[in-house]
Amino acid sequence: MLLCTFLWSTAGIVTRASSVTNGWEASFWRSLFLCVVIGVLLFVQHRGDALGKILTMGWPGVFSSLCWATMFVSFMLALSRTTVANALFIMGVMPFCAALAGWLFLRERVPARTWLAIVAASGGIGIMFNDALRTGNIEGSLIALAIPIAAAVNTVVVKLGRGRVDLVPALLGGGAIAVLLSWPMALPFSASPKDLALYGGLAVFQLALPCVLLVRMVLLHLTAAEIGLLSLLEIVLGPLWVWLALGEAPAAAIVVGGLVVLAAAALNEGISLALDRRAAG
Repeated sequence: MLLCTFLWSTAGIVTRASSVTNGWEASFWRSLFLCVVIGVLLFVQHRGDALGKILTMGWPGVFSSLCWATMFVSFMLALSRTTVANALFIMGVMPFCAALAGWLFLRERVPARTWLAIVAASGGIGIMFNDALRTGNIEGSLIALAIPIAAAVNTVVVKLGRGRVDLVPALLGGGAIAVLLSWPMALPFSASPKDLALYGGLAVFQLALPCVLLVRMVLLHLTAAEIGLLSLLEIVLGPLWVWLALGEAPAAAIVVGGLVVLAAAALNEGISLALDRRAAG
């Protein structure tokens, strides 16, 4: 899980190293390379049955693919319209969006501590959006907010699928949809060979490898609280790399709002983890 968070956190600095400024084109290339990587993985794993794995995903797999596509496209668009810190801090509300979605659609109980954390995180988001309105970064902030919402919907879909959703074919479906959505807006292409190498690296190391590790290994050995707590490292590391390497320092309001969101999420997940361990012991 630590390796996954480290790999996820490289998206911002690699994207900033590219000469491509059109977020649609960035989304196109990253998603295209992801399709190639996941397609090869499925073929190696399932051989002649690889296509069947995709065609038999059913409605949960289709909806999961749509959610992945939304996340893939929105992330690259957000990075092209706002700072890495702003985009990632807004994504920090992902656990709370998942909790609300579970409460609304799955009748899952939300503990009182999580409601309090949601209120606190909403305050942090409010601070960041107020800064976005003041500085003109509202478009990037709104696009970034689509990512945790899509992730929450994906969680509900997977749970409703009751184990019938194989997230690896869904990743391929999401990548393919993202390619089709991005293609018209990505033209004319401007990517250089260096840019293509960067997006190919993102597809392999920032998307495919950590996502497959998460699905095939992490989910089998860690609790939801452990995963939620450790995944917060991405939100810390991503802006840190860009700040150290490129000097992209977030505004004070973004830092304050982001720290409120992170503190709320960390406290909520930490308490949940402590309660899980007490119950297990």
